Amino acid sequence: GDALDELLGVAAGIRDAGLRDAGRPGVVTYSKKVFIPLTRLCRDRCHYCTFATVPHRLPAPFLDRDEVLAIAREGAAQGCKEALFTLGDRPEERWPAARRWLDERGYDSTLDYLRACAVAVLEETGLLPHLNPGVLSWSELQRLKPVAPSMGMMLETTATRLWSEPGGPHFGSPDKEPAVRLRVLDDAGRVGVPFTTGILIGIGETHAERVDALFAIRRAHREYGHLQEVIVQNFRAKPDTAMRGMPDAELHDLAATVAVARLLLGPRMRIQAPPNLIEGEYDLLLRAGIDDWGGVSPVTPDHVNPERPWPQLDELARRTADGGFTLRERLTIYPEYVRAGDPWLDPRVLAHVTALADGETGLAVEDARPAG
Repeated sequence: GDALDELLGVAAGIRDAGLRDAGRPGVVTYSKKVFIPLTRLCRDRCHYCTFATVPHRLPAPFLDRDEVLAIAREGAAQGCKEALFTLGDRPEERWPAARRWLDERGYDSTLDYLRACAVAVLEETGLLPHLNPGVLSWSELQRLKPVAPSMGMMLETTATRLWSEPGGPHFGSPDKEPAVRLRVLDDAGRVGVPFTTGILIGIGETHAERVDALFAIRRAHREYGHLQEVIVQNFRAKPDTAMRGMPDAELHDLAATVAVARLLLGPRMRIQAPPNLIEGEYDLLLRAGIDDWGGVSPVTPDHVNPERPWPQLDELARRTADGGFTLRERLTIYPEYVRAGDPWLDPRVLAHVTALADGETGLAVEDARPAG
């Protein structure tokens, strides 16, 4: 009702002020990407996930290097600039098939193989890798930084009870302990990685727990300045999962949470809601204070939510314009970090980023084609 409208209005005003200060008033961004599911095996057992599976349901534990490059080359041919690597957490620690596959090819770990694939994509296709391998140590972040301009890991929630208590959505998932994930946020800041994080709403958390997670994100960013975007994602129930009977997060609740995130995180934070999960409510989320739609692919599905296709880019631009904004393409690393350069951009990826970035705005040169 009126209270929601008032909240959205305040949040939108803060967002608009931030865009003006950033030199791009009225501009909402997105990243044109390909989605590379390097492995769908995982040592965790999240009760809402359909991305993770078991070895006998896959042709191989990992995509091989040629498959990775084929996806990336198709994206490059269609003007994509981001290669989003998504994978399960350390599957070799749970699945002998994953350990055997890596051993046979001379890789010490999944992260070792991820690094090799990121190098291949960067050098042979020109796409910029964005890595989402889950929990990383300080030393692992250091080792991956030279091969990827940005990385990410959803915080999801700080509600320890959702991890520690039987029946909770994260029970049995060692990498979903909130203290572990908060340590990753800090370590990414210490290493100087432009980092994406966010919260997942509707998985059983209370409103107070939801706000606690936003405060934790704010604390990490105030300490290190490295959080380039925060995703507010709504839970959508999926068949064949333990949480298939849970109701979806309600879209007005999503909008209110986005608005509260904007109030807490301020005008300079880039805040995103995935456009394929919002049932066409583009205007509602724009009113709530988002300034980014995330990665959208003209080539590959959303392998985490395969039942929910990406919007066509022309449609996304039209719906963004209907809300009073101009849609512009960005890179996987946000403009503020592109322009700042050191220490955020490792010298070994700097040339790859500047080849695709507008020197004035730090956004993507939209007609640029990656060149391997």
